[in-house]
Amino acid sequence: MQISEGKPYPLGATWDGLGVNFALFSENATKVELCLFDSAESTQETHRITLPEYNAHVWHGFVRDIRPGQLYGYRVYGPYDPDKGMRFNPNKVLSDPYAKSIPRSVKWDDSLFGYTIGHKNLDLSMDTRDSAAFAPLCAVIDPSFIWGEDKLPQTPWNKTIIYEAHVKGLTMLNPDVPEELRGTYAGVASAPVIEHLTNLGITAIELMPVHHRVNNRSFIDRGLTDYWGYNTLSFFAPDTRFSSMKGPNENVQEFKMMVRALHAAGIEVILDVVYNHTVEGSHMGPTLSFRGVDNFSYYRTVEKDPRYYMDYTGCGNTLNMVHPRVIQLIMDSLRYWIQEMHVDGFRFDLASALARELYDVNNLSAFFDVIQQDPIISQTKLIAEPWDLGAGGYQVGNFPVLWTEWNGKYRDTMRQFIKGDFGQMGQVASRMTGSSDLYEHSGRKPHASINFVTCHDGFPLQDLVSYNEKHNEPNGEQSRDGESHNISWNSGAEGETDDGKIIKLRYQQKRNFMALLFLSLGVPMLSGGDELGRTQKGNNNAYCQDNEISWYQWDLNEADKDFLQFIQKLIAIRKEQLVIHRKTFFKGSGADGSIKDIFWLNVDGKPMEEKDWTDASKRVLGVLLEGGALVETDTLGRTVNGNTVLLLCNSHHEDVPFVLPSHDEGDFWRLVLDTSESIKKTTFPMAKRFTLKARSVVLLQLDKNL
Repeated sequence: MQISEGKPYPLGATWDGLGVNFALFSENATKVELCLFDSAESTQETHRITLPEYNAHVWHGFVRDIRPGQLYGYRVYGPYDPDKGMRFNPNKVLSDPYAKSIPRSVKWDDSLFGYTIGHKNLDLSMDTRDSAAFAPLCAVIDPSFIWGEDKLPQTPWNKTIIYEAHVKGLTMLNPDVPEELRGTYAGVASAPVIEHLTNLGITAIELMPVHHRVNNRSFIDRGLTDYWGYNTLSFFAPDTRFSSMKGPNENVQEFKMMVRALHAAGIEVILDVVYNHTVEGSHMGPTLSFRGVDNFSYYRTVEKDPRYYMDYTGCGNTLNMVHPRVIQLIMDSLRYWIQEMHVDGFRFDLASALARELYDVNNLSAFFDVIQQDPIISQTKLIAEPWDLGAGGYQVGNFPVLWTEWNGKYRDTMRQFIKGDFGQMGQVASRMTGSSDLYEHSGRKPHASINFVTCHDGFPLQDLVSYNEKHNEPNGEQSRDGESHNISWNSGAEGETDDGKIIKLRYQQKRNFMALLFLSLGVPMLSGGDELGRTQKGNNNAYCQDNEISWYQWDLNEADKDFLQFIQKLIAIRKEQLVIHRKTFFKGSGADGSIKDIFWLNVDGKPMEEKDWTDASKRVLGVLLEGGALVETDTLGRTVNGNTVLLLCNSHHEDVPFVLPSHDEGDFWRLVLDTSESIKKTTFPMAKRFTLKARSVVLLQLDKNL
């Protein structure tokens, strides 16, 4: 083979038509060998090539005549001294941190560990067994792809409606998806799935992790699997488990085809990304990639004892965000998914861990600074899961401009209110109107609040109204795992029941949750499958359940079909009502001579007073949103006004008479939505009593007599 010095940039394996440039960052290595494999079944490399150049901590070389599809890995030399944070072991074949495709994943074997398992010195003893037959192998790819007229939807934040989904779960049981495409990127791109999403009315799909992950050995030993996919091995390679085409280049092509199909339907693609930790876990974990390439650079080690890691994630390690090359890795990964894969945004798992410069969360950390300044990444949708497991890690409301956040306070407040808990009025009002108390101070707008009541983590909606306690026995941990504080209510019976009254109440409670979600200011996020009545049988931590516990159920009974139509109607209402997806926070006062844009009302139809907000027994709330006070412009700069609407919420178990407020003479109230589905009339006069049904949400719109 003809080998020349090549270039230190770009990192990874880059094919130029003549050959491949290989570049690997390792600040503390003493030598790097490129290992070439003939096939995914190879137990040993056929060529071992020493990279000839070392420049700016990057080892690099150009190998002529190598083509896309070539499988490769690395052996990296250096000191094995865990007490000093050094864990080099050239007996281990390593995955390239910049690999664009990983056609062979891990085959678990003790040789994948850098230390001798069972040795009395634990991880201090270097293991000399060769891992070549079991290590993950990377592949050189041809990035070319015909995007055609692919166009980013660029849906404005205030008009965005997110659907969180799992690639496999969404498609695996759908009878209309061809069997060979179920569970794959192609399945998501299939006509039946796209038709479901467009009929639903969502504008963006947020995919749970699609970065290539490794199925944790402990899962396999327990007969389980890493279904959710939060154990990342590669931040560039699409996970091959979701590919219907198994070639080293085809899985990348299939992902791009999925994005192109979703864009053609007007649906944005947001990726749930896990840059806070990797699959290598604690100091007792395997040596698969980063640990063997340069452990001390890639991971946050304990300052006075670098044998161990700072663990802000609960997963054993934390990426070293204070190292410029690690920040570069993440930025390069984000730009790759934007520029090469055409994705529209990212949801950052445990984002507080990325903000930690020392021990405290710092919202002016280098990570945020570089994203703020990046002309590509800063223009995408950026969503933070604003917490981690370290001290001070709960940072809801503290992320900087450009960022939106999963609003955990919205979730908890709405669960408590719909459940019927006392003392929620103030919190409900704040969460329904975009949580200005959390986001306005930093110059952000209502869309900074990603509102949700359920997500992949925890009970799905059906279980939220069917279980008081978690039932995680299938996970094999005696139900010790998973959140114990679910703020759920089983509606009168734990789990499945034949009681017609309880079943009816559960559907009504689900409608209540969805009504508040889609009628609140902010960006609503629907957890995939909730619209189909998906249940996990009380399991609130189904991370390891790659089976019907997690997969979406498409065999709907009549009540489920009605509920699906209800959500479709809700989303249509949200899109129609400008005051609900307005761009700015409500001003409230109207003291400057403008029309007051919001009124909080008592059951007598009059404005609430201070004593009403502090009355913990209250469980009924009315809010009037004045459409005439909406002063916003459309894309052409024209002033737009919305309808005036009245939202009534009753979490009490009894009906409550509510006096409908007065407006201009000749106006009347028209019923738009009733979650009790029991009100027969459609129009109601002003200043008259309206029977607000027990545990219900009602939306009325102001109309004029013609």
